[in-house]
Amino acid sequence: MRNEAKISLRVYPDAPRNELLGFTEGMLRVRISAPPVKGKANRELLAFLSQLLGISQGALTITRGHTSRNKTVVASGLSQEELLKRLLHKD
Repeated sequence: MRNEAKISLRVYPDAPRNELLGFTEGMLRVRISAPPVKGKANRELLAFLSQLLGISQGALTITRGHTSRNKTVVASGLSQEELLKRLLHKD
C-alpha cells in the first residue's frame, strides 16, 4: 500500500509573503505570494509545501481545485500523522 496523505487547503494568492495561517474548519489556510495567473500560485504553493514538509515537489500533487482557492493536495511518501506533525510543529 502506498503511503499518502491528503490535506485540504484554502489558498490566498498575491500575499506579501508565503506563510501558514493555521487550520480553520479542517482546512489549512496558506498565503502565497504569487498571483493566481497561469498556474503561478499553484506552482508556488507546491514549492512552499515541499520546503515546509522536507519532501520533493514531485511528491506533491494538487488533486482538486486547480482553479479554486479551495484545494486538495496529496503528499506521497508521508502518513497523515507525519504530514500534520511537520506542518503544525515547525520550530
